[in-house]
Amino acid sequence: MTSFRMRIDGQADDVAADSETSLFAAMARAGIAWPVSCRNGTCRTCMARLLQGSVRYDIPWPGLSAEEKEEGYCLPCVARPMADVVIAQA
Repeated sequence: MTSFRMRIDGQADDVAADSETSLFAAMARAGIAWPVSCRNGTCRTCMARLLQGSVRYDIPWPGLSAEEKEEGYCLPCVARPMADVVIAQA
């Protein structure tokens, strides 16, 4: 397990995130409110813009189109960091 830092654009504090925990779980652990519903990558409620860094998914195809992925969108409920990340609400 590798540790990374996650920052939400516009907020001063970083959040600890590890490679085995979703971005949403890291935010919840830090007390940060983020919209979420299904927690399995299909409803898109949690959609965020990945401004910096990279993520991976444990599911074969989360609820994002190829174009959305190319444009930098991610689903924090199922995205796990592979580097320090900065996200913003979509």
